[in-house]
Amino acid sequence: MTHEDLDGRIGEGWGGDPGPNGCHVNVVLAARGTPTAAALLGTFTTPSPGHTPILVVVGERQDSYEPVWPPTIMINKATAVQQRHQTITWGAGQLGIAQGVLDAVANELIPASADLLVFVCVWIDPGASDETAVRRAARMAVRNALRLAVGGRDPEAARALAARRDDVTSPFYRGT
Repeated sequence: MTHEDLDGRIGEGWGGDPGPNGCHVNVVLAARGTPTAAALLGTFTTPSPGHTPILVVVGERQDSYEPVWPPTIMINKATAVQQRHQTITWGAGQLGIAQGVLDAVANELIPASADLLVFVCVWIDPGASDETAVRRAARMAVRNALRLAVGGRDPEAARALAARRDDVTSPFYRGT
């Protein structure tokens, strides 16, 4: 699949165990130069307090950072104000996102192209404490989200969900 074919594709994924060390992501793919990319790049240039969009990089030292390819931008969904949460988000979370994107390139799910942009919105619980578990969860969540973005949803699963629409709920809904 080319970067043009991937423009505007979206996916979401969960990784890890339920609880504070799990990770949820939303992924949007955009072809450079498209309205999709322009709209999403706005998030990179207009952050709000506690939410920092960054270019995903890897490297052992600050002077040896290397950007993940295709270019990947992450932004946190959970406001990061506590030092530990910031460290886990931009450390373990960023590394897991990088590894998930690199897994997708290695498996030829997405091309290693400068013409494709990967946007990842990541939710890491402020109570997260296990950096390794968060890294693994972020990696798994990104792989799951990219697989859904590229492959789409099974039409039968979508129809089954529509059939259950009056019975569905949300863990955040407390009404009747």
